[in-house]
Amino acid sequence: MKYIGLDLGQRTLGVAISDELGMIARAYDTFRFTDDDYDSAIKYVKDICAKEKVTSIVLGYPKHMNGDSGIRAQISTDFKNNLENGTNLKVILEDERLTTVIVDKTMIMGNVRRKDRKAKKDEMAAVVILQNYLDRISF
Repeated sequence: MKYIGLDLGQRTLGVAISDELGMIARAYDTFRFTDDDYDSAIKYVKDICAKEKVTSIVLGYPKHMNGDSGIRAQISTDFKNNLENGTNLKVILEDERLTTVIVDKTMIMGNVRRKDRKAKKDEMAAVVILQNYLDRISF
């Protein structure tokens, strides 16, 4: 099983990928697109899935801290549905609450410069999303 993890934003898509065994997530890329141009992001994901022989997709699902779903969650749900139709792969929604906070704190502790943190935060958030999912299903 090979997975990709996605952190969808308004202008960016952070991408992580698993190893062949589906155990370890690593950063892959950050795709940048014009505001709300999710069709180009779907095409990009389709290309990765074909190139890397991906079997499943894990998409971050942004919930509010109280568990409610907002507009970003609806956008993610729509993206999931379009992605499933475009790739014929299963897309799993994974709670992404606090992933950006975890990434920021980790990079600060690692003495990563602010400019570098900003450039890498989306794909690192995708790593956290994917690794959380992989850890959960492996037990």
